[in-house]
Amino acid sequence: MRIIHTADIHLDSKMGKLPREEAKRRRDEIVDTFKNMIDFASKEEVDAILISGDLFDTNNVSNLYQNLVKDVIISNPHILFFYLKGNHDNNSFLSCLDEIPNNLMLFDEDWTSYDLGNGIVITGIELTPDNSRVMSDSLLLEADKLNIVMLHGQESQYKSGDKAEVIAISELKNKGIDYLALGHVHARKLEALDSRGKLCYPGCLEGRGFDECGEKGFMLLDIDEDSLRITPSFVPFARRTIYELPVDVTGAKSSYDAERIIDGFISDSDLSRDSLVRLVLVGQVSMDSDIETGYLTTHFRDAFYYVEIIDNTSFSVDYDSYEFDESLKGEFVRVVKADTDLTDEEKALIIKTGIDLLRDNR
Repeated sequence: MRIIHTADIHLDSKMGKLPREEAKRRRDEIVDTFKNMIDFASKEEVDAILISGDLFDTNNVSNLYQNLVKDVIISNPHILFFYLKGNHDNNSFLSCLDEIPNNLMLFDEDWTSYDLGNGIVITGIELTPDNSRVMSDSLLLEADKLNIVMLHGQESQYKSGDKAEVIAISELKNKGIDYLALGHVHARKLEALDSRGKLCYPGCLEGRGFDECGEKGFMLLDIDEDSLRITPSFVPFARRTIYELPVDVTGAKSSYDAERIIDGFISDSDLSRDSLVRLVLVGQVSMDSDIETGYLTTHFRDAFYYVEIIDNTSFSVDYDSYEFDESLKGEFVRVVKADTDLTDEEKALIIKTGIDLLRDNR
């Protein structure tokens, strides 16, 4: 048997940090990736798809995306879809269905189990402030079954008051879980739960911002039905990859200098033109340097699907050159240098800002 474990797809996300046209295109691309995953499942003879929460992004999902998901499920009756709602989901999608398709399996605020036959059982619960405190006590699994448990929330070692999205992992150990199919955390994680089982966050299917960098995709579970053993593997599947990368521009005195350094960095990298890239300029530059990130972003906008450039350089100050400078600028630099309450970085920033103001007011 083969099963896909995915989560945090966030269909119809507003993608607010992207320009309007790119945001709309990315919304459409994410739903295309979701549909392509279903096509993959059909071709690779996957029996079931586990969606561990946040299939949608908001309470007001457009009819377009709801109908697309409905049609995909109905058009693939040979695949079982196990949909456990997350904190971003609500019942709007389900309410648009005339009837629940036979291949759509749902969960609620009590533990619900589905027996797939051959000793394989999928169990899940949608967490609330009330049931999250006691859900581990009511989880009863048969030890001789292969038990896959679905939950959506942030892992923690211990219970945390009435926060519905906190999962006390320590409470789920030695409960007979073979694979804990989690959602909510957008970074991939696969590790041992206890001596018997594993826990896994598959991460999001597609990155949506620079807090979701790196390879994205889903987990493919190959199950040996004779031994009832799971072999999980990650399948990279995102249409685009998001990167945030430092570029050392130490010594650059102008935007042109920085441009040449960035050109070399891109040429030496293996970044795809389809990527979303944030380049963070680092290193030390002199106070009289003039690096304009707006110009650089415009210059490199055609190098990738989307690019932004951030200046995170620090300033180097040649204090000796101001030691005998009798101008207002020299006096200002010496006063700041003598302040023992400031760090070197703070001094350099203050001096840079002050000199820029003096220059502007000439």
